[in-house]
Amino acid sequence: MMDVNEIRRYLPHRYPFLLVDRVVELNLGDSIVAYKNVTINEPFFNGHFPHHPVMPGVLIIEAMAQAAGVLGFKTMDKTPEDGSIYYFVGTDKARFKRPVVPGDRLQLEAKIVTEKRGIWKFECKATVDGELACSATIMCADRKV
Repeated sequence: MMDVNEIRRYLPHRYPFLLVDRVVELNLGDSIVAYKNVTINEPFFNGHFPHHPVMPGVLIIEAMAQAAGVLGFKTMDKTPEDGSIYYFVGTDKARFKRPVVPGDRLQLEAKIVTEKRGIWKFECKATVDGELACSATIMCADRKV
């Protein structure tokens, strides 16, 4: 279990762009389960959409990428303080199955598929109450700052 203070050690993101609230399961070199509590106070809901708030799909993908980033950093035993940064470099097969709205708890799951020369590939999914909201293959690159 990782709380937001420990998560902040492994991700360079800060408010309003830190999209992982807690890690509930972590298997180094394999997988992670984390979550994001989605509230009406999120700044993006002011414009997306004022009378029908829906979390933007790109931010759901970003949340999955951040969870994958925690898994990658923890697996490598590195932090951004070590001079390492984890860039989101690509996504394939992104699919959205249900809207994510205020009050939802977005569960984020990532599983390592491959790692080669600092390029990591993850199979990711985001669910709400066991219902698939989004799935995608996400690629990240570990680079020196």
